[in-house]
Amino acid sequence: MSAVMISRKVTRKWEKLPGKNTFCCDGRVMMARQKGVFYLTLFLIVGTCALFFAFECPYLAVRLSAAIPVFAIVLFLFVMAMLLRTSFSDPGVLPRALPEEANFIEMEIEAANGSIQAGQRPPPRIRNVQINNQIVKLKYCYTCKIFRPPRASHCSICDNCVDRFDHHCPWVGNCVGKRNYRYFYLFTLSLSLLTIYIFTFDIVHVALRSMDSGFLNTLKETPGTVIEVLVCFFTLWSVVGLTGFHTYLISLNQTTNEDIKGSWSGKNRIQNPYSHKNIIKNCCEVLCGPTYPSVLDRRGLMSVEAPSSTSSPPTPDNAATKSNPATPNTKTTAPLIPNEHTPDEAKPGIGTPPQKTNGSIPKEGKPSSPRDASPKRSPAPIVVKESAH
Repeated sequence: MSAVMISRKVTRKWEKLPGKNTFCCDGRVMMARQKGVFYLTLFLIVGTCALFFAFECPYLAVRLSAAIPVFAIVLFLFVMAMLLRTSFSDPGVLPRALPEEANFIEMEIEAANGSIQAGQRPPPRIRNVQINNQIVKLKYCYTCKIFRPPRASHCSICDNCVDRFDHHCPWVGNCVGKRNYRYFYLFTLSLSLLTIYIFTFDIVHVALRSMDSGFLNTLKETPGTVIEVLVCFFTLWSVVGLTGFHTYLISLNQTTNEDIKGSWSGKNRIQNPYSHKNIIKNCCEVLCGPTYPSVLDRRGLMSVEAPSSTSSPPTPDNAATKSNPATPNTKTTAPLIPNEHTPDEAKPGIGTPPQKTNGSIPKEGKPSSPRDASPKRSPAPIVVKESAH
C-alpha cells in the first residue's frame, strides 16, 4: 500500500508574495508586470546617445574639445544608474495582513462599531492619528486587510499598498514611493540635463559643418543628427516640465497623489503636517534623508509543506485490504500502517481509542488468544500509535 508523507520545501518569500509584481535575479529585482513602456524608455535613451556618440562626438572632440564626449558619457551613465535603481527596487510595498491579524482587526472594528441593523450602511473604516498637532485619517485597505500608514495608498496596477505613494510611472516600469522617490527625481533631473546637452551640441554640430560644406550636405553626411534633434525636441518639454513639477512638490514636501487629491489644499483648511515651512528643510528631508530598508524581506527563507507518496511491497494482507475497502463512514486524517495480522474489522481508525476485549486491554508479551501467541506474529508498530494521536 502507499503512504502519504509530508515533506517541507524551502523557498524564498518573493515566490509567495501577492500582488502583480515580477521578480528577477532570485528576488533582487522587483518591477511591475507592465514593462513595455520601460523598454521604450531604454530604447530612446540608449539609441539617442548612441547616435550622438557616433555622429557628433568625433567631430566635436576634434573641432572644439575632448571634454564634450567625456562629460556626455558620465551624464549618460548617471542617467542609466538612476533609471535602473528606480525601476529595479522596492518602492516601499507594505506586506499584507496574515489571516490571524486580519481576523483580529475585524473583531476590533466590529467591537467599535457595535451591532448594525439590516439595511444600514456600515460606517467607514477610519482611524485618526495626530501628526504635528494635525489630525490625519488612516484608511482601511480591503485588499491588504490593514490600516494604511500616513501617506500610503493602494496602487491598482501593482495591487499593493505603497508607503508614501507618489504615483505609478509606466516609463520606469514601477511605482514611485518612499524608497525610490529620490532616485526617480534624480533620474528626471539628469535626463533633462542630458537632453538639453545633446540638443545643444546637435545644433552646434550642424552650424559648424554648415559653414564648411553647406546645410544640405551636412544633413546628408550625418542623417542621425536629424533623428536626434527631433527626439530631443519632443522629449525636452515633457521631461523638463516633469522635473519642474517634482521640484515644486519637493519644496512643499508633498506627493503627486496628495496634490491631485487636494489633501492639503486651502479648501479643506488643512495644513500639510509634513512640511517644515522651509524649502531647504523640505528638500533635505526628501533628497538627503535616511534610506529606509524594505519590509518585505523578499529573499527570506520559508518552508512550504508538499505531500509525497511512498509505496510498500504488496503482501497478501494488503491485497485482502484492497478487496475489502473500509466503510465510507471511516475518516482518517493521517496515514496508517496497520498491523498485518489484524482483521479488517478490527483495524483501528485515527482518533479512536483501542477497543477493549472482555473489559480489559491485552498487554504486550501476554497474548489473550491463541492467535496472539503465535511467535511469527508481532504487535502493531509504534508508528500506528503515534500517527493515531
